[in-house]
Amino acid sequence: MNFAWSLPVAVAEERHYGRPMRCFADRPRSLHALFAAAVGRAPSRMAVVGERGRATWAELDDAVGRVAGNLARRGVIRGSRVAMLLGNGRPFLWTLWACARLGAIAVPLGARLKGMEIAHAINDSGAEVLIFDGELAGNLPKPYETPVLRHRFVDGEGAAGDALPFETLLAPAVAPPPAAVSEEDPAVILYTSGTTGRPKGAMLTGLGLVHSAMHYQYCLELKEGERSLLAVPASHVTGLVALVAVTARLAGTLIMMKRFQARAFLDLAQRERMTFTVLVPAMANLCLMEPAFAASDLSSWRVCGYGGAPMPEATIAGLAAGLPGLRLANLYGATETTSPTTIVPAGGTAARPDSVGLPVPLGEVKVVDEAGQPVPPGTVGELWIAGPMVVPGYWDAAAATRANFEGAFWKSGDLGTVDPDGFVRVLDRKKDMINRAGYKIYSAEVENELAHLPGVVESAVVGRPCPVLGERVHVFILADRGDLDAAAVRAFCAPRMADYKVPETVTFVTEPLPRNANGKVVKTQLRRLLTEGAAA
Repeated sequence: MNFAWSLPVAVAEERHYGRPMRCFADRPRSLHALFAAAVGRAPSRMAVVGERGRATWAELDDAVGRVAGNLARRGVIRGSRVAMLLGNGRPFLWTLWACARLGAIAVPLGARLKGMEIAHAINDSGAEVLIFDGELAGNLPKPYETPVLRHRFVDGEGAAGDALPFETLLAPAVAPPPAAVSEEDPAVILYTSGTTGRPKGAMLTGLGLVHSAMHYQYCLELKEGERSLLAVPASHVTGLVALVAVTARLAGTLIMMKRFQARAFLDLAQRERMTFTVLVPAMANLCLMEPAFAASDLSSWRVCGYGGAPMPEATIAGLAAGLPGLRLANLYGATETTSPTTIVPAGGTAARPDSVGLPVPLGEVKVVDEAGQPVPPGTVGELWIAGPMVVPGYWDAAAATRANFEGAFWKSGDLGTVDPDGFVRVLDRKKDMINRAGYKIYSAEVENELAHLPGVVESAVVGRPCPVLGERVHVFILADRGDLDAAAVRAFCAPRMADYKVPETVTFVTEPLPRNANGKVVKTQLRRLLTEGAAA
């Protein structure tokens, strides 16, 4: 079968961020324009369904206008940064779209971050406002650790100090006129970890967000008014783009799930007649394992994107058997590519189950060797990615931008191949990254923290294979005291990092960790020891 994208719209050669690229000629010119178009086309259509009620696009627009007006009264203008420690709910949408109206930059923070992880993002971005979920108040840094903040608002109970209720932002206020912004202005900053352990703020622009939403629309053949179920975090690039932004592009209905549970997901999908969603493979697998799966009426479910981790072929087969009308599409991308880099075209999942698909229509993927030179089709190398969806760089981090971008291309750090038909395969990670159910964990982050634990001489973090989550965090530790145990390691890490980064298992070694001639720990050897130990 011959696969290729067929676009129903015109494409133009343009130049952005000093890079040549192809762009959709007719497109919304900002994140706010994407939202405003949905309001204009379908004001009475349901825009959001959540645990705390429903709202049409007109009602959502009214709330967004009030939040924007009240933020503006407190000095939020074009370019201001607004940090959002919010779960999947209407306050996230109200704040995101209010920032878009003001030309402010939204800084979504993962709900599982803690303490200094949150403080770093707030201080690095220079956020003046923090809006947070009261349930997460215990994860916040101390006020003196975020001196840049001028205003704090809490949604729900559980806060102390000077935080005002989120309802303050919903008070009557005149909606300010939409700010005049450039497509190249940052609209969102998402923090993504690097091998040094210091998260970098990827700058998602209106240009990239709009193009990614349109790529999803055309490549997945999504329709006006889709009913999309958001079960992945809205604060991550997949939830933000594939579901929040795409729903606006389609003037559809966003069904919001605060926390994923397989039975609740199936019940909600059936009740609300879900047509589209994006899941990480672990979620899909848990749905298949749920006894209620076979009895659930999921006949409305047309399209399921999956990514963030490899999907087991058994899970693909199980979904195909249980839902023969469901289109499954592997998605591959990153925060730096504003979500999708490749998408499997219709019919491609069965034909090439080991591929992550074709590059999106306006994107480009090339495979290079260690010297940055292109290699022949089918040859393994590092994947470099270009296109209008690729971010211009990292917030206030010129050195990191120079190191990770080459001309029009972002260096993904992933090893893979592109076959003669253009299908991409991702084979391994060049960096020592762990992928736990779609949550990316860099070993350097955990190792840096463990260096502060008394008794730890050296440590090395690797991924332990898991049939449900893909990988779990395992650490090898050389200690100089005999009373250090796994429980003490977890207790030390728990308040210092997101829970998914905390090592779940520990191996204490009595000899120094294996290193190569350059002094780097040989983690392939450690992974082999871990696999052999599990087999034994």
